[in-house]
Amino acid sequence: MDTPPAQCPRETEQPADTMEALREQVGQLQQAVRAHAPVDQAIGALIAIGRMSPEEGWDVLREVSMNTNIKLRDVAHLVIEGARTGRFDNRLRGALSDRLHTFGHPSE
Repeated sequence: MDTPPAQCPRETEQPADTMEALREQVGQLQQAVRAHAPVDQAIGALIAIGRMSPEEGWDVLREVSMNTNIKLRDVAHLVIEGARTGRFDNRLRGALSDRLHTFGHPSE
């Protein structure tokens, strides 16, 4: 039995349109992969600093981002820098300290 040939993502698109759509999708995936590493590193830092689980580290990172109105990837970079230098950005210090105390863990 013959298998049908693979179809383009959208049958009505011209090849150039399909290629452009695929380029855009690849660009979005590449950006997501680049943003993922710092977030994972920041979660790891929070695990070490706050003696918490990975899930709690993710919750802290996400909630600090929401409470400070700073993009998640930017919070991740600030957490990594703070863990590296021992000096946390003033925008994060209070929110991070409050959040770590919520889990019953010491901050700094």
